[in-house]
Amino acid sequence: MTETGPTATRRQVLAGTGALGLGVAFSGALSELFAGTAAAQTTGHAGYGPLVPDPEGLLDLPEGFRYRVLSREGDPLRSGEGAVPSNHDGMSAFEGRGGRVHLVRNHENRHTGKVPVPAVEGLTYDPAAKGGCTALTLDSRNRVLSERVAIAGTAVNCAGGPTPWGTWLTCEENEDKAGTNGYTKDHGFIFEVDPADPRRTGAVPLTAMGRFQHEAIAVDPRRGVVYETEDAFERPFGLFYRFLPDRPLGGRGSLRAGGRLQAMRVPGVPDLSTIQDIGAAFDGIEWVDVPDPQAAQTPIRFQDFGRGGITHAQKLEGCYWGGRSVYFVSSFARTGDGSAADHYGQVWRYDPERRRLTLVVVFGPDTDVRLPGESPDNICLAPGGGLMVCEDGSGAQHVYGVTRRGEVYAVARNRQNIGTAEEPEWGEFAGVTFSPDGDTMYVNCYAPGTTFAVTGPWRR
Repeated sequence: MTETGPTATRRQVLAGTGALGLGVAFSGALSELFAGTAAAQTTGHAGYGPLVPDPEGLLDLPEGFRYRVLSREGDPLRSGEGAVPSNHDGMSAFEGRGGRVHLVRNHENRHTGKVPVPAVEGLTYDPAAKGGCTALTLDSRNRVLSERVAIAGTAVNCAGGPTPWGTWLTCEENEDKAGTNGYTKDHGFIFEVDPADPRRTGAVPLTAMGRFQHEAIAVDPRRGVVYETEDAFERPFGLFYRFLPDRPLGGRGSLRAGGRLQAMRVPGVPDLSTIQDIGAAFDGIEWVDVPDPQAAQTPIRFQDFGRGGITHAQKLEGCYWGGRSVYFVSSFARTGDGSAADHYGQVWRYDPERRRLTLVVVFGPDTDVRLPGESPDNICLAPGGGLMVCEDGSGAQHVYGVTRRGEVYAVARNRQNIGTAEEPEWGEFAGVTFSPDGDTMYVNCYAPGTTFAVTGPWRR
């Protein structure tokens, strides 16, 4: 293990972003996040100005930006298959023919979900489960051409990630077995979804990739290794995994051929929350075979990984590939929940060539500013040179932008109150992604389920 001091530390506070105001604390070595990407060629900017209150009471944006509501929970699906499901979560945009864009959107419905994903023949895994995905096709002006079920009968579809061959891997953040909560099949799997024609992929669980509380994935585009995060709610917390496919980069359906699932061990670090120094780096990262990927008797994070144990972390969520590395998010850690230390969010970078893990971003609590922005969740790289972060915390909910220099600024604020006038509550943001041409940001409000297309001077 090699530890290094902070390569750069920046703390920025941005205030006065509209009627409600905002305070954000951020620390990190931002240049690492953009290495080898298009964003590395720009210096970024300190935001687009204050948020302007939306007279419609849906989405506050900076001046010069506008939104289009693409879809809302409870409205009829254009396919006639039923209603738009609730709990909009992870999402990705894919290039279609003739300037079209395909959006695949998760619905994190539990067995108590308000509006289930309609069961469709040939696309349903477990008829008793209410989660799944829907797919939208948009024209070049972000007008909805079609909206349909992409997969149904899955449970608690949280995040996922795109593949290099243009499909979506949707993740079940659930590990209930058949007979639990009315389910007729085991859950806790990843499923592949073709955004243009979901019937090409159907509803087939990729069982070799493990059965656990999946959150997100990222694929190494050169080696085909799939990295997976686990968002476990109680001790022992989740693990960071890699899946070594038997048919790496084999295209649609290739992950069904199987492979080997491993979990990350950082020697001498049983809990990532204890690492607080920006730039702290660990060499010689080990990958340990998972004893029972199907968790037939024991959840994976409880299994015996032999001498040296395994490394855990609370709230492992967003995951993406950038340059030569995979990045993953721990949205928070709380000693009151059983973590070894507290933080308000971390972003980690793993370089597979060097087998090096580096802490590159920390959100608080090393300042006396208490955020709304303490719980980063879904993340993506923006074409104009920044990182977009969805907030999943308390109080007002935002999409934040982060520049390479470390400035943090608000991009959007959810104005939809899902609480009461006396005790307001705002749903989290999720699924932030950009169109292939970089001109549109798509993002979900989790509740009430709403999908927005946001256009404006992104490349300013």
